[in-house]
Amino acid sequence: MNTTGRQPIERSRSEVRRYITLPGQATGYKIGMLKIMELRARAEEQLRERFDIKGFHDLLIASGSQPLSILERRVEDWIARTAG
Repeated sequence: MNTTGRQPIERSRSEVRRYITLPGQATGYKIGMLKIMELRARAEEQLRERFDIKGFHDLLIASGSQPLSILERRVEDWIARTAG
């Protein structure tokens, strides 16, 4: 972003091209984002002061790409281990 808070035109064009040629990418990205937000909220609610954002982040990226159902199971296991 530049100082006006707007994207350079070439970046916008690049994103439009990507979404035109790969329309499922934006949908997949958004679905993943919403699931991660849901899992984080669940972990924060259940762990309260034991919630560790760095630990949560490490958990998310440790195994790379994975189905959301597997990620959800891993987060649930992490919550159970962390809660002790």
